[in-house]
Amino acid sequence: MSKDFSIEQKVMVDKQIKARGIKDKKVIDAMLNVERDIFISDREKDYSYEDGPLPIGYGQTISQPYIVAYMTEMLKLKGNERVLEIGTGSGYQTAILAEIVDHVFTVEIIEELGKKAENTLINIMNYSNISFKIENGRQGWLEFSPFDRIIITACPYEFPENLFDQLKENGIAVAPVGDYVQRLMRYRKLKGRIVKESLIGVSFVPLV
Repeated sequence: MSKDFSIEQKVMVDKQIKARGIKDKKVIDAMLNVERDIFISDREKDYSYEDGPLPIGYGQTISQPYIVAYMTEMLKLKGNERVLEIGTGSGYQTAILAEIVDHVFTVEIIEELGKKAENTLINIMNYSNISFKIENGRQGWLEFSPFDRIIITACPYEFPENLFDQLKENGIAVAPVGDYVQRLMRYRKLKGRIVKESLIGVSFVPLV
């Protein structure tokens, strides 16, 4: 019988998410609804709700819960958005988004990770508002653009300029950028121009 992590999950939300200032009820509810342990390998399962990233194979990680919550809150979601996610990874951030928004379009370059996440999210968790694509995320997903929001879950040196063309007017994009020093950035498209805002220092794996 698998371990019940419900207590650890609630403690994680109270001490790592709420205590650090996350206030958006939609984000908090999503963090309570999505079981992070589902996305963790058996070897790392006991650490599912600890305050940090964990390896998911292929040199990739599942992000620290607080960072997932913070990035989601910074998107300022109302609930009716179509969101482009670059870097499906484990699928955890995808699930958090899918709890809140109308539809998530998620792109992963590593086929094994993308297929595993798709199986978890569709066949185990029964989401019906996620579309999957295996491709270099720097290309975005032109067919379904423009998007209300864009989120990148790995770190490019600079935000891929072509993705701004796939962002709607008044849309928001959130991404880590940099090299040895990384900053989480928020971008808004206002009257066709991109307005940049530096948020916090972060540490992500590089965008492949």
